[in-house]
Amino acid sequence: MTSPSRPLPTRDPFGGAELVVTRLESPDTGVTIEGRFTLGWMGRLTPEQLELVGLLLARRNNLQRLANDLDIAYNTARNRFEEIVAALGGPPEDRKAIRADVLRRVEAGELTPEEAADLLG
Repeated sequence: MTSPSRPLPTRDPFGGAELVVTRLESPDTGVTIEGRFTLGWMGRLTPEQLELVGLLLARRNNLQRLANDLDIAYNTARNRFEEIVAALGGPPEDRKAIRADVLRRVEAGELTPEEAADLLG
């Protein structure tokens, strides 16, 4: 009988360092593989950030839809996404790109002009 799966821990709970995987096991066949494996980019994210990435991918990278589904503000979803980008070593988004995205969303009817003004405020 296999034990229930838990979220993937990505950081050492005591020191905060990145973890290394040393054993993989197939619950179907019982095959185990031992060694030292990196978690790659996933190791730089918290379990919560990994969950958000999965949800965002399931929604075809539509941050507005993700925010609606999670019942959080678009800005909250965007800030969480920016934290993920930063954790992966990406550059911070510049104001010009943010402005262009907000204007695109107004044009697409995703935002009202008032909401856009609040976002750009």
